Amino acid sequence: MIDAKDVSQEKAAHYEKRARRVIENLQRRGMNGLYVPDRPAALAAVMDMIPLGAVVARGDSMSADQVGVIPEIIKRNQNKLIDPFSIEWSKEEERYRLERESFFADILVVGANAITLDGQLVSVDGNGNRVAATIYGPKKVICVVGINKIVKDTAAAIERVHDLAAPVNAGRFVRIRNPKMADLPCVRTGVCVDCRHEWRICNYTIIISGAMPQHKGRINVVIVGEELGI
Repeated sequence: MIDAKDVSQEKAAHYEKRARRVIENLQRRGMNGLYVPDRPAALAAVMDMIPLGAVVARGDSMSADQVGVIPEIIKRNQNKLIDPFSIEWSKEEERYRLERESFFADILVVGANAITLDGQLVSVDGNGNRVAATIYGPKKVICVVGINKIVKDTAAAIERVHDLAAPVNAGRFVRIRNPKMADLPCVRTGVCVDCRHEWRICNYTIIISGAMPQHKGRINVVIVGEELGI
């Protein structure tokens, strides 16, 4: 008997169609794209992209964390891992040292706040290390994004960040890192007001629209057919 209320197959087909369109446009822009249906497939794909012996840097990415990339790298025990997030928040200088060291890694595992249908990556950062290393430094970037991160265009991407990702992420930082961020307007009200707060997390915005010939294929985007991150 057909369950008229079950649209899981239709949603999966819709997700894949959108992802394929994004991937085609990524290729035109000098970036690689791969669609996988779920988290286990995403983990396998990411690990296949990381050669044994490669130095891997961790960028702040809930999506990659939800896929389980970092524990799998540690379990493999064949790659040096540069992980600024393994250091306590209070040890600022040590974290800063690892953030700078990340630029010399072979591979950066990171996420993005949004990806457009025409193949542009959009990310907003407070500290800048995540977006800076995505642009330049590590030889290869593996960017993990959930299907929920696909948006119409860059305007919609930035709107998504300010309406959803930034307020929720700032609230997460209050809980796990810095209680002082509780005073951020987006945390208190749930609405971005383009504040000038000292702990503002929307200081650096990047739009990656392509790559120079020498960097073609450097950025590799794994699109997962599940909602990931914020």
